[in-house]
Amino acid sequence: MVQTSGTLQTPPPAIHKERAQSWFMRYKLYHIPFWMTYQYLWWTLRIGSPLEVANAIFLNPAATCKYVFYVAFQALGVYFNLYFLMPRLLDRNRYVAYVVSVVLTIILCAWCIVGGYYVGALLSDKTFQELYSRSPYDVYGLFESGSLPSTAAAMTLAMSIKLTKRWVEGRRRLQLMEQEKLETELKFLKSQFNPHFLFNTINSIFVLINKDPRSASDALARFSDLLRYQLYECNEHEITLSQELAYLENFIALQKIRQDDNVEVSYETITPQPDRWMVAPFMLMPFAENAFKHVSRSRHQRNYISISLTLANETLRLVVINTIGDTSSRDISNAGGIGMKNVTRRLALLYPDAHRLDINRDPQMYRIDLALQLRAAPGYNRVSNNTSLTTHASA
Repeated sequence: MVQTSGTLQTPPPAIHKERAQSWFMRYKLYHIPFWMTYQYLWWTLRIGSPLEVANAIFLNPAATCKYVFYVAFQALGVYFNLYFLMPRLLDRNRYVAYVVSVVLTIILCAWCIVGGYYVGALLSDKTFQELYSRSPYDVYGLFESGSLPSTAAAMTLAMSIKLTKRWVEGRRRLQLMEQEKLETELKFLKSQFNPHFLFNTINSIFVLINKDPRSASDALARFSDLLRYQLYECNEHEITLSQELAYLENFIALQKIRQDDNVEVSYETITPQPDRWMVAPFMLMPFAENAFKHVSRSRHQRNYISISLTLANETLRLVVINTIGDTSSRDISNAGGIGMKNVTRRLALLYPDAHRLDINRDPQMYRIDLALQLRAAPGYNRVSNNTSLTTHASA
């Protein structure tokens, strides 16, 4: 038989510390200092200065015993409510039974705390009258003016914290679900590019091949860039503003090819250093797509689409105006690939406190005014004063 021997190695101090922290958190032992501090502050409000309360707790055996009773029974009542009553009654919508049970728990714990006064008197060399300035037969007075208010306040505080935590966690779960749903919709949008736009654009390029090969070549290059953006460049949660603007410009240029001569299209951007700003992909395009889809094409009026983009400090402003006629868009609120309603929801989710969207419509015109606060790209932390102006217009 061969025996092997070795030395038993002790875990390094870091592992011991990690295990101790895990054990401390797992059993919620950090709650003990919380309840001790809560009771200390309550006594400070009821008795006097913090120093007097500290001297009474640590130097007076009767006060120490009473303090232990307060902390122990109030903690028991709180955790009985949080981990037994709430899951079994409140979460199952048994509200009357829950309220009655909470009230009974408060009363029972408060009566148990009253016992701490008498145990403390037994540990002290003073009489009950000398310690508490009341008769030992005034049990109800101790209950009503001492233990009951403190216990009710502790239970209320604990329930408030628990319900607030549940509300916050519920909101976070709802936001995560909305985020996942939004990401799914965005992936669907990228995979299901508007087939009518693809079909019409390819036909327009096909017609241009014989009429104007140079323009057809330029349109085909833009079409290729647009598809490359859709397939590869917009897979991140945020992209640079320059990437989004390049996609928007290619989209507008291809749409211009398909427009009749009686539709004027103007596109203007004032965007200082767009590489330094980040924006969610496909955030601007639906507004332009909506305008092209629903612009009026009547021969008896001036038809136009105006798209302007300005960037001042951290705020990007998009203004889209298009004329509309009697037959242009009964369903204008659901225009475009993901629809105006979905765009509004994306803005509310991704930029909850960082956007303003105004939509106005009258019988002749539809106007969208979007102000969007952008985040600086990594590596940029200052706003430059240099600006660049690009203007595109056609009749």
